[in-house]
Amino acid sequence: MGRVFLAEMEGRAFRCKLCESPLALADDVLSRTFNCRQGRAYLFSSVPDFSTTLRKRRINVMLGPQEERLMLSGLHTVEDIYCCCCGRILGWKYVIAHDKNQKYKEGKFVLERWRIDEDAADELDMDAHPGSSDAENL
Repeated sequence: MGRVFLAEMEGRAFRCKLCESPLALADDVLSRTFNCRQGRAYLFSSVPDFSTTLRKRRINVMLGPQEERLMLSGLHTVEDIYCCCCGRILGWKYVIAHDKNQKYKEGKFVLERWRIDEDAADELDMDAHPGSSDAENL
């Protein structure tokens, strides 16, 4: 395993509940009304990244391998999201939505509320766009 580089984020950030690593910016929340297997979740437009000359890398998170997952809204290709410091699973990234009505989710990120620190939740922009929910089948 390579070196772990932890970057602080400018602005209000959600943090890993276990190790307090910053994960995503409150300004990137698209929906506060998502649901997942374990309860409520946030849908994010992005989890910050930075560019290198060789590839794009995520800041403070790692993405797992792509896998097909059957959810209530249909079949999706997803990548699990892990904290780079403690390795805890935090949510998933939608890579491919196989149903044309779900295409808007492609490239979006879901972080489960019970896995992240919600300090920034009190300050969220109340104009964030509500969205549909999604949950994994058991």
